[in-house]
Amino acid sequence: MRRVIMLAKAALAAGLVCLCCGELAYAQPAGGVGAGAGRPSARVARIETGEAPVIDADLSDLAWAKATVIENLKQRVPNPGGAPTERTTLRVMYDSNNIYFAVYAYDSEPDKLVVRAMARDGPLYTGDNVQILIDPTQGRRNFYAFTIGPSGGRWDGLRLNSVEELPQWDTIWEARARRVPDGWVAEVAIPFKSVSYVEGQSDWAFEFQRTIRRKAETLRWSSTNPALGNFDYSESGTLTGIADVSQGVGLDVVPYVALRTKHDWTLPDEGAGISATMGGNAFYKITPSLTGTLTVNPDFSDAPLDIREVNTTRFSLFLPETRDFFLQDAGSFEFGGRSFRREANDRQNNNARPFFSRNLGLVSGQKVSLPVGGKLSGEFAGFGIGALSVLTDRTATGPGQVLSAVRVTHPVFSQSKLGFVFTNGDPTGLTDNTVVGTDFQYRDTTTFDAVVQSDLYYERSFSSTKGEDDSFGVALNFPNEPWFGDAIFKQVGKNFAPALGFVNRPGIRLYDGTFGHRWRYRGGGNFFRTIDVSTRQIFVTDLSNELESRESRGGVDFVTASDHELAIEAVNSFERLRAPFLVPGNIVVPVGDYSWTNAFVHFQTSNGLPLAFTADITCCSYYNGSIVQGHFQLNWRPGPVYEVQFAYDPSFIRLRGGDVDIYVLSASGVVNFTPDMQLALQAQYDNISENFGFLARYRWEFRPGSEIFIAAGQSALIPATGFEAQVTQLSIRVGHTLRF
Repeated sequence: MRRVIMLAKAALAAGLVCLCCGELAYAQPAGGVGAGAGRPSARVARIETGEAPVIDADLSDLAWAKATVIENLKQRVPNPGGAPTERTTLRVMYDSNNIYFAVYAYDSEPDKLVVRAMARDGPLYTGDNVQILIDPTQGRRNFYAFTIGPSGGRWDGLRLNSVEELPQWDTIWEARARRVPDGWVAEVAIPFKSVSYVEGQSDWAFEFQRTIRRKAETLRWSSTNPALGNFDYSESGTLTGIADVSQGVGLDVVPYVALRTKHDWTLPDEGAGISATMGGNAFYKITPSLTGTLTVNPDFSDAPLDIREVNTTRFSLFLPETRDFFLQDAGSFEFGGRSFRREANDRQNNNARPFFSRNLGLVSGQKVSLPVGGKLSGEFAGFGIGALSVLTDRTATGPGQVLSAVRVTHPVFSQSKLGFVFTNGDPTGLTDNTVVGTDFQYRDTTTFDAVVQSDLYYERSFSSTKGEDDSFGVALNFPNEPWFGDAIFKQVGKNFAPALGFVNRPGIRLYDGTFGHRWRYRGGGNFFRTIDVSTRQIFVTDLSNELESRESRGGVDFVTASDHELAIEAVNSFERLRAPFLVPGNIVVPVGDYSWTNAFVHFQTSNGLPLAFTADITCCSYYNGSIVQGHFQLNWRPGPVYEVQFAYDPSFIRLRGGDVDIYVLSASGVVNFTPDMQLALQAQYDNISENFGFLARYRWEFRPGSEIFIAAGQSALIPATGFEAQVTQLSIRVGHTLRF
């Protein structure tokens, strides 16, 4: 078997080398992706700068009469390719500074528009909305996304590698919306300074989407294939004729001033005190598609509380990045491909990441300040580039560290790309650590008249304490209808140790396969929209091929025409414990082989309802005992002004070594004073750590790129004896963007 693995490594490495060597013969420019049959295109009208419309949701500006008009939308759901039930008119034009969009969303029953949110970056998907997606590079994997709702609420984010969403990404743009007697209208201006584009390339990949929430109807201009993921716009259309635009000097300077006070109630002699901090970011467009970023003393007070979880598994949990600096252009650093990053909370897929930005500014669970950092991201000469270095402050274990990551990609075979990754540094300062790796992400939509994807990667770590070791994987994905499936193989070496990455289970081989069939019901009058029957088999062995874990799942998933969902699964699990496993509550599960079967039920009502409910229940076996585990979430959105959410996550565990009841409680709320002014509240508590956390955040973007931010936090212990305050913090920050 060792010989087979060595041959597999050699074949993988040779294949990547051959692909690299063959690049000159087969590579096509990113714009070549647009050659797909039936892909719509529209030439964008140009106006003079003096004709620019006022962004006020009033479409009477004379310039709109010159705009390019797009009306031929089609349904993506519920009837893919079908005619829309409501008319939509999209107008597009540009001048040297901005690209402009005007939407007239006609509605035959305007009093039934669903409006559930108004906050900047709020859950606009819960109501009627329109979404603009642009990819100036024409790679059709990463898109800028801009969403507007009838309330005037706006949301921006990134769609990465056709599978991930980063809603924390923000940029400067303007949008206004209002309701009218026959529907609603929206007006948008996106500055060319706010996006990266390839100089001299006049064609942009583009998709437009409208959601009519009460009908659970989604319309798109081009990509109506429902088998593709929600974030896969590889079949998007093209906007042409965007030329001679300007980013000015290409420099954005965003300074801030912050006042902070902090009091630790566990230290009787500590006074609160007030400290002042200055810092900021500078963004410079080296070219229109390549951005250099410098950050000095970055402030992360606007990051929300991490989702609190009590871990009942044997392996550490993966928590996503939430800090703005590391989320900007995060797509430039993604590695491995769709198959290895398809679910953020899937511990199997996230195991063996070479780079995980949460490790920057975090040592052994403790926050460490970052005095300065620099980043280079975007595209240059056809290469995708991501390069990052930060200087961390000194810690109790060592001096400050310079931590770096580099990622480079290049398109090959029209829809595919080849890349490599390099990281260097250890946040603890205790070791020397380097990781190098290469990957190939393949996509074909023509050979088999279906979508076929394949991902390959190889990475090797070099550690001064653990030596050298590697991780590699290969995956095949078939995301189509009615049949769908994927197959994944991954190996993680016992001593594979990426200090800037994420590993929660070394020394394993993973075999992961999914296969299923979907029935889609078209036309009106159907109760169901789709019914999926699928199975997933996961096997994990050690490097000697001895089985360590197995998970066999089989189930059915019903989605109704009204957007409600019910999924039922049977899950048979096997775990071989080579060492005792400690469950929360200090209950020991002894060494041995364990097999058990559970039922899993997921129920979710439509997010478009004023009162939406989600329930996940797992029952009833767990190692040598039993478990009843759940997640219950209630969202109340009576209108665009208020949002309230309650969540309860219980686990009732009964084992031979003892019993424990676990529960995590969380509550959050938002008050939207205007689309650009919100007050957000969060509170969390779990009975295992007995920790309570509260965070209030007020944000007012009084003009695009300029804001006042106030955050107040309180941590405490709530044991059986009462409330014990820990730390109280308050910060006030004022920031302003200077754009040149």
